[in-house]
Amino acid sequence: MKKYFFLILITLLFFCNKKGSLNHKENIADIYYKKAKATEQDSAFYYFNLAKISFSEISDSVGVGKSLVNMAIIQHDEGDYYGSIETSLEANKFLKNTQDSITRLILASSYNNMGICSSYLYEFDNSVKFYKEALKYSNDPENKYTYYNNLGNVLTTIKRYPEAKKNLNQALDTKNKISYARALNNLARAKFNENSNYNALPELYKALEIRKAENNLYEENSSYATLSNYFLRKDSKQALYYAKKMLDVSTKNNSKEDQIQALQKIITLDKENYSKYFLRFQTLNDSMQIAKSKAKNQFAVIRYDVEKLKADKAEKEFEVLQRNIGIATLLIVLASGIFYYRKRKQRLLLESENKLKEQQLKTSKKVHDVVANGIYQVMTKIENQDNFNKEQALDELEFVYEKSRDISYDKPDSSDQDFKEKISNLIASFKNEEVNTFTAGNDEKLWENASKSTQTEVYQVIRELMVNMKKHSNASNVALRFEKINNNINIHYTDNGIGISNELIFKNGLSNTVSRIDNINGKIIFDTKTEKGLKINISFPVS
Repeated sequence: MKKYFFLILITLLFFCNKKGSLNHKENIADIYYKKAKATEQDSAFYYFNLAKISFSEISDSVGVGKSLVNMAIIQHDEGDYYGSIETSLEANKFLKNTQDSITRLILASSYNNMGICSSYLYEFDNSVKFYKEALKYSNDPENKYTYYNNLGNVLTTIKRYPEAKKNLNQALDTKNKISYARALNNLARAKFNENSNYNALPELYKALEIRKAENNLYEENSSYATLSNYFLRKDSKQALYYAKKMLDVSTKNNSKEDQIQALQKIITLDKENYSKYFLRFQTLNDSMQIAKSKAKNQFAVIRYDVEKLKADKAEKEFEVLQRNIGIATLLIVLASGIFYYRKRKQRLLLESENKLKEQQLKTSKKVHDVVANGIYQVMTKIENQDNFNKEQALDELEFVYEKSRDISYDKPDSSDQDFKEKISNLIASFKNEEVNTFTAGNDEKLWENASKSTQTEVYQVIRELMVNMKKHSNASNVALRFEKINNNINIHYTDNGIGISNELIFKNGLSNTVSRIDNINGKIIFDTKTEKGLKINISFPVS
């Protein structure tokens, strides 16, 4: 019992350790993801990358996808637009279960990010395609209004005004004030770009006031950019005023991209201060390009460092796994050795006991066949043969006695009598005034290739049949016919007695008969369906 407990304990320890390891990795992935959400962008990218790897190790495809989308958005914010699109595409590979609401939400966000990046890269057709995909997968109403706005804005840029206005009008259904102001501003832009005579100022001023009230400098800056563009051909002073307002606000919120756009407008509109603003533009533009390049390289380095960390961690885990496998293998071998030793000990003991029982059974059979049947045969001769005198009876009994001594010393049968004669005499000894015995086919050639052991078994079988006939059958005629076909000897026993039922076949000593026939690879068939008497067919190979 202890050995089974030992093996079960090893198995439980292995699976508990495996389960504990999975739970630990799951917790680690969530911790990295939450930490990324709570930190600044540079560190956030690092922790999102760690979260992505940890989610991958526990086969959480949604976790991998959402980590990658967040990494892509950080790359977009830092100006690495191509890198951002590439990361979003990688994320989409893990977001295959589009029946899942969370997967659809993340996938829509990924396509929206790709649309924004494509706009910055002036790949407007791709931008339109990605925004439409975002709308296709979006299952959040407010997010949808954002995607309608973004799609409408890029459609305005490529002068597809009817489509632009349709999407922007849908975006106006939002309940969020900032989103509403953004859609209103962009709808006014689409209208005055389509029709230069359209008075867009009421809508533009309304959008600006909402943005100011919400104290959102980034959105406020967007209004200044649109107003500057609106006045560009109508009133250059107003256009310059709003361009400078845009520069001031973008400087406050440190938006270099917006500062550059504002400076480009100012350089065109303020000829007197051209040099000053151009120098500032050039310095800022170079700085931003360097920052973008640095960010791009930084993201690559972070990914490389994390991948290296992952590889080192995997190598260490593999070493630990190898060590644990070695220990487990050693324990299993040791347990198997102990188990095998005990099983072998039990098997040898069982074999010894079975051998002893087999020997006892063999001796019991010999006593029954040789001694009991031998004495009964002597009794039959005394009863049936008038000329069978005392001396002959004593000689027969002495022979049985010698046979019983041979059994005790496990000596083989050493009789030199011809086996054909031995069989004939055996059958004839049961003949009397009431019972006639008949023998056919019992000749020397029949037995010439039969081994001594086979002859001994056949002799005991025939004697057992004759004894059972004498004791139980009430038969008056008994016939035994012998024949040899190919390599098989067939013995057909028939009597006209009371027969025997199926239930009695393995009683009255007949079980020994069946056992002996099995020992010489033979078959014995009891025909119990005969109307009267008994038929037994015996067949066995000569050698």
